[in-house]
Amino acid sequence: MKIIQAYKKKNENWEYLTKVEQLKNPLVLVFGNRMQLQRLEVIDAIRKEFPYEHLVFGSTAGEIIDANVFDDSIVVTAIEFEKSTFEIRTDNIFNHNKDANALGQSLYQQMPKESLKHLFVLSEGSFVNGSSLIDGLENGIQNKVPISGGMCGDDAKFEKTLASYKENPKEGEVVLIGFYGETLEISFSSFGGWSSFGPERIITRSEANVLYEIDGQPALDLYKKYLGDKANQLPQASLLYPLNVMPEGKTEAVVRTILNINTENQSMILAGDVPENSKVQLMMASVDAIAEGALQAAMLAMKNRKNHPQLALLVSCVGRKLVMNQRVEEEIEHVQEIIGNEVAITGFYSYGEMAPFSGNTFCELHNQTMTLTLISE
Repeated sequence: MKIIQAYKKKNENWEYLTKVEQLKNPLVLVFGNRMQLQRLEVIDAIRKEFPYEHLVFGSTAGEIIDANVFDDSIVVTAIEFEKSTFEIRTDNIFNHNKDANALGQSLYQQMPKESLKHLFVLSEGSFVNGSSLIDGLENGIQNKVPISGGMCGDDAKFEKTLASYKENPKEGEVVLIGFYGETLEISFSSFGGWSSFGPERIITRSEANVLYEIDGQPALDLYKKYLGDKANQLPQASLLYPLNVMPEGKTEAVVRTILNINTENQSMILAGDVPENSKVQLMMASVDAIAEGALQAAMLAMKNRKNHPQLALLVSCVGRKLVMNQRVEEEIEHVQEIIGNEVAITGFYSYGEMAPFSGNTFCELHNQTMTLTLISE
């Protein structure tokens, strides 16, 4: 595996972290600020600097490269696989009347199945219900191909997100990358570091990712009472106080970030499903707890590996970034401590992270976690 990494801050020249060389048919991952990815001159500069076919674009709530976290930048990682191959398929949520399950099924059907080792998802983050997308992808998986990835971001603006493959970045796009190869080793993990507080309540009315009532009371009204003065800063304030959701019959809770609110019907739109009869609690975190969570995620991803990773794809939640603020790079540094300085690191801050729970193969949508996908040939 040969890897070239570079970044471009706003109105500045390209900075390379590696030796510049020509690669053969690489996978090029481009993570960038949404406002930057909307500028045609920026896209032209990327295509000129990386004149390859397989460019995958995704907007972010912060860009990760090596142990750095940038804002308002473009980070590029070009990967030449020497023993493995990849296939990329893409579809748009607007082609499926915003039905993410149908989109997931369609994408998986398009993907060649023979020798498929792993699927990495880069999804639009504004319209797509991440839980439904995963359900659709897994609907056809017979051989338990693991899935990891994340949902694109837009800083803390929540206006729109962009993604694409080959084309210029656009709204509604979901990109699916399949990895193939006998010697390919891919491990993954996800860990939070947040803790629950307050009384445990029951979700009494919800529909997919829309939460209407908790304990028979309007969900938004109850949530605002907990937030107090911070309620005026919704939905941004909700990133600091996500929900811990334990679905009925499940043994592992999932964290759900509130993406938007509806004051007319007092509902909250979350990044993933919140089934009725689930137990729910508010959550909060400290900087130290989040940094420790990233360390735990890295240890879990490294736990059973046979070979050392060459590439680390990191997807962390925008809520973690807001809590950590100027100390945000500490969680990337903790990951690097565990996986080693020689591993190429890239990724982004997201509106939702995708990975199975430790020891499982079925993917879940997470919020407020650090998620790792470690790859070696």
